[in-house]
Amino acid sequence: MKKKKQRPKNKFISRFITIASLSVFIYAAYGLSDVLIDYYKNRQALSEVQDMYYDLDSNETRAPDEIRSGFDELLKHNEEVVGWITMDGTQIDYPILQAENNTDYLTKDYNDRETRAGSIFLDYRNEITAENKNTVVYGHRMKDGSMFQHLTKFLDKDFLKDHQTFEYDTLYDSYEAEIFSVYNTLTDFNYIQTDFSDDEKYGELLTKMKDKSKLETNVEVNANDIIITLSTCDYELDENEGRLVVHAKLTKI
Repeated sequence: MKKKKQRPKNKFISRFITIASLSVFIYAAYGLSDVLIDYYKNRQALSEVQDMYYDLDSNETRAPDEIRSGFDELLKHNEEVVGWITMDGTQIDYPILQAENNTDYLTKDYNDRETRAGSIFLDYRNEITAENKNTVVYGHRMKDGSMFQHLTKFLDKDFLKDHQTFEYDTLYDSYEAEIFSVYNTLTDFNYIQTDFSDDEKYGELLTKMKDKSKLETNVEVNANDIIITLSTCDYELDENEGRLVVHAKLTKI
């Protein structure tokens, strides 16, 4: 009587590895497609909001406390829109949102929809109706180059030289922002401080910001100036606590 032929173990192991690898590939492909779809939807949403904003009439006549026309349509979609930021030479051309905390817009767009990219948002402690000493704006760094990913460009000396100013608008006013400092840091440095007991304390922080800069600029700042701080995640110093920061002096226009 012949013995039943057995399947070689190495063939079984090979088939198991093939099936396992295929399963991992399908799972990874599904995850990647999910990310790409999210990126696509985010770009669509941003394109729509940009179209609405640029309907603004720059020659409009309005009272000082009247909201600028470009924000009218945006506010119909979200009452927490408070401004806009535009940086030439980058993809940064976005609305600025503000919630009652610094977490809501980490994962929501201006339509209040969940998204990995989140939104560009203003620190909840700031007030657009007051000229805060330090206006702080946050955003993610997305791999498709969106949100605050392109802040990394300002670490390049030549790029900074050619793009040292950018536009910051609120519902009521427009500002020219002159960059005076760009650097990597950790969250233990309180560059996001918004309230100061006196001008001396504020001046001390400005000096530290200036000293930390990786690049020299010809922009002088003192305690009489108001500034804007742009903050995003960075991995050079620490995966979790690292930050990339850009500071600029604001001048109303």
